[in-house]
Amino acid sequence: MTIDRRFFVAGGLALIAAPAPAQTGHQGHDPLYESLRQPGRIGVPEIAAEQRVYDSPAPKAANAGRWIDRAPLPLPRSEMAWAAKHAGRMHLVGGYGEQRVDRPYHHVYDPATDRWLDAAPLPRGANHVGVAVLDSRLYAIGGFTEQNRKPHDECFVWEAGGDRWQKIASLPRACGAIALVAIGGRLHAVGGAIGDTFETKRSVDWHLAYDPASDRWESRAPFYTARDHTGVVAVNGRIHLIGGRVDTFYTNSNLHHAYDPQADKWEVRAPFPTARSGHGAVLYRDMIFCMGGEGSNRVFAQNEAYDPRTDSWEQYAPMKTPRHGLGAVTIGDHIHVAGGGPVMGGGVQSAVHEAFTLG
Repeated sequence: MTIDRRFFVAGGLALIAAPAPAQTGHQGHDPLYESLRQPGRIGVPEIAAEQRVYDSPAPKAANAGRWIDRAPLPLPRSEMAWAAKHAGRMHLVGGYGEQRVDRPYHHVYDPATDRWLDAAPLPRGANHVGVAVLDSRLYAIGGFTEQNRKPHDECFVWEAGGDRWQKIASLPRACGAIALVAIGGRLHAVGGAIGDTFETKRSVDWHLAYDPASDRWESRAPFYTARDHTGVVAVNGRIHLIGGRVDTFYTNSNLHHAYDPQADKWEVRAPFPTARSGHGAVLYRDMIFCMGGEGSNRVFAQNEAYDPRTDSWEQYAPMKTPRHGLGAVTIGDHIHVAGGGPVMGGGVQSAVHEAFTLG
């Protein structure tokens, strides 16, 4: 990607401007879609229409909310796995794009200007990178160097002031598609997948905690049923691990567990209404919203929310564009969902960016 190297400073963060293409209709050769196998923009594959799923078995919420278009990504991307919010902006790192699966991209969305910016790339390109923010620092943990396989153990932290990444203690064992979340002054890396080939790839039940003060990883209680590509959110002093896959998306899970850091214990919570993996999970208006994801010949649009106060789920307006392997964060009164694949697997990437609100 060619970048116009004009620098500007906003809120103390020096970034490179990356102009975004104009939003267009989803017909013909759409600037919003690209194939992993050949360069150039493409239209949405016909099979996408067969794989889209919008219906949820959960009760309908009184206010379904709505989705609105926002500035698309500078280029189609998928399999970042997750996203993180830092200083009121959305950060997407790594993933598939431009016919490679080990991209070091680091795109930043500014909602104040509805514009994407370009920040310092990851020192090691990868897909399915675990990302989270702790104490105003952005962390990138592990990931795969080949297509959804061959994990690495390297970990990095990004400093906004200098727009640079620094290496931190590596994972004890290489892993990708990790659920990463910050709580109680620690980073918790939960689950993930290992294996250098599709035949040897498997999910793990590992649970590690990183202490930035000592730059060390320590073991915590493993969770029930090894999974990867899960949703993870911290709320009310608990870590919620939702859905995911057991080795493959052909065996998606609807399991939902909550972890108590004080007791070092996992507890069962109300199951996920729609079993899926590669979905987004965010905290919005004191509820956990999960959107998108994939399954066997399925790409989900579902937007289901969990209320910790009642241990129950409801359905809200589904995404306009079903996707998986996307990035999702809450900024203000909107859930921003960017990128992702519109068909099962990693063969097609998108630059679609939609935002959900109950307002």
